[in-house]
Amino acid sequence: MATDKSFAEYVAGQFDLGREITIKKMFGEYAIYADGKVFGFICDNKLFIKPIASAKEYIVNVVEGEAYPGSKMYYLIEEQLDDVAWMSGLVKAMWDELPEPKPKKKKS
Repeated sequence: MATDKSFAEYVAGQFDLGREITIKKMFGEYAIYADGKVFGFICDNKLFIKPIASAKEYIVNVVEGEAYPGSKMYYLIEEQLDDVAWMSGLVKAMWDELPEPKPKKKKS
């Protein structure tokens, strides 16, 4: 089941970071970014967060799941989706550990 665009937009609106939150459609699902840094995926109308140490420490009681069949395990966020402060704190906690966006290739 592909993610509804309205759900992906709702999730993107659940962050108050002072950073630009964007979503990018990928194969019927979405990647979610903060200032160009990917921090998770929205698949089957569920939010999956990159499995990094700072996220695990912030979440505490981690629930893991596959973003899509055969994917590696990600941290599934369900109950906290409506809590803007918690969601924002999660990305703030992850920020320094997230890789910088790759530079865009120049078209020849």
